[in-house]
Amino acid sequence: MEAVVSGVPVHFVEHGRGTPVLALHGAGVDHREIAGGLEPMFGSIPGFRRLYPDLPGMGRTPAHGSLNSNDDVLDLLLGFIDSTIGDEPFLIIGQSYGGYLARAIAHLRPQAAGLALICPVGAHTGSVPRHEVLVSSAHPAGLDAEIEASFRSYFVVQTDETLDRHRQFVAPAASLVDEPGLARIFSHWELRDRPESAARYPHPVLVLVGRQDATAGFADGWVLARDYPRGTFAVLDRAGHALLHEQPALAQAFLAEWIERVREDQGRLRGGSRLP
Repeated sequence: MEAVVSGVPVHFVEHGRGTPVLALHGAGVDHREIAGGLEPMFGSIPGFRRLYPDLPGMGRTPAHGSLNSNDDVLDLLLGFIDSTIGDEPFLIIGQSYGGYLARAIAHLRPQAAGLALICPVGAHTGSVPRHEVLVSSAHPAGLDAEIEASFRSYFVVQTDETLDRHRQFVAPAASLVDEPGLARIFSHWELRDRPESAARYPHPVLVLVGRQDATAGFADGWVLARDYPRGTFAVLDRAGHALLHEQPALAQAFLAEWIERVREDQGRLRGGSRLP
């Protein structure tokens, strides 16, 4: 599907019906990675309409010449929300780079009823651990050397199962990345209105970080606690930046509990009328 926002065609995939859930992927991939991690959970939780856009310069959404900063990307996403969701309550989930954008959206759109962050990055990244492979039992025989190298540098749990997830959800997006376009956008990385400068977000939040995450680290996730008084924060061992694939059962359990908290919170605010 496609939504044209300020002249930019935003490609997205939509599943299900009900309360909207906007899910934003990380850098260097496309919607398939986060959808691959979330859809197994939503298969058993009805009542949600999942929207998975490709962020600019990735997948099938171009890094349009009008997009020169993360502020421009944020404005594009706010327009996407206006055209596909409107004023109704919605949930937002952000992974890595998508988490940076999701935090800003949650503060700018009062109908954002819940926020989940998975291995989020921010305006600046603090200290991170070195890449450490904890499990190495994959058999990548016959695998393209470039794909194998990206798998080895991304995953800390390297099994046949995680290799299959890399092949299915991560590797196909590599050839679609507009590197010059992303470099142009990321050269103005820091958002004009940083999320941490906004008022505290009052709705249920989930922050999941990987103990072995060599990209975003894990310590910065705990710094967010001051901004999210309704937050659950979890550091998962045996998980790096590919947490959604390395600890799928735990991630889905935390996300399902977060959804239940959002439903409860909305019921309280509406005087007993819960989200579906």
